[in-house]
Amino acid sequence: MLSVSNIRGLAPEALGPTITVGEILVEIMATTIGAGFLEPQPLTGPYPSGAPAIFIDQVAQMGGSAGIIASVGNDDFGRLNIERLERDGADISAISIIADKPTGSAFVRYRPDGARDFVFNIAHSAAGDVRMTEAAHALVARAGHLHIMGSAFAIPGVADILENAIKTVKRRGGSVSFDPNIRKELVDAGRGRKLVDDILAVTDLLLPSGEELLIAADSADEATAVAKLLDGGVSEIVLKRGRDGSSFFGRDGARVDSPAFTVEEVDPTGAGDCFGATYLTCRRAGMEPERALLLANAAGARNVTRRGPMEGVSSLADLEAFIASSTTESIHA
Repeated sequence: MLSVSNIRGLAPEALGPTITVGEILVEIMATTIGAGFLEPQPLTGPYPSGAPAIFIDQVAQMGGSAGIIASVGNDDFGRLNIERLERDGADISAISIIADKPTGSAFVRYRPDGARDFVFNIAHSAAGDVRMTEAAHALVARAGHLHIMGSAFAIPGVADILENAIKTVKRRGGSVSFDPNIRKELVDAGRGRKLVDDILAVTDLLLPSGEELLIAADSADEATAVAKLLDGGVSEIVLKRGRDGSSFFGRDGARVDSPAFTVEEVDPTGAGDCFGATYLTCRRAGMEPERALLLANAAGARNVTRRGPMEGVSSLADLEAFIASSTTESIHA
């Protein structure tokens, strides 16, 4: 179990940047609908991607100070990611360039039912070789907030990097958010459950989607899960409900439900990352939950209208214009 300060709540932006650790990828998408990649077909891409990279790029777009600890190959796929992150204002100093490994990749194809088939190259690519360089240590030392992606636990050594980063950030009064995008079967497997529980013990903001809330709390229903997690020390929970919008739960019993926006979906990849990054950045800037939820819903909705996971990242001005011209769904929570 991690031993850190008991002070809970999101640290203000002035304390230091929001940082994250994990995979940087390129995404290449099939332009035909079908099952898998067993035959030649037209493709589009490469697009900069990787959940932590999308998240941190959106933080930067929203005006937050942002940085990422990750690795790419010495190739065009790595360069296009670094160039995008730098252009959008993220700190790229802690991105390592691994000379003998390619940048990670994900090939994606939509099925007729809307589900997706993926072919990943992560474990044997630069994405699976995250390194704590001198620049990475310096980034952690000045960070005010650490965002943790459940997917990062699949990368060897990242759990240890995160444990040390949590201790450093918390000791200087910083905060932690956790997006538990991890499959139930991985959580149920011994060490996976312990990893999740250890992270929850230091989490200030939890950002689950759908059933991830129940998995994180090991509970059978939403109300029980929320109560258990808040009683355990989480300061606030923001539940992503997809087409049903989102909900905020606070330790004082507060609840805010915010409807989704009506959009035509082109590519859903990255919507949850843009949502979480927007909500966190707004809260660190001092916004109330209701306003932060509205902007986060807008960020997720706007992102799905673009092809490519990072092509729909949004500034505050982008989101305000989107909200002004859009309609929302009814809340079904």
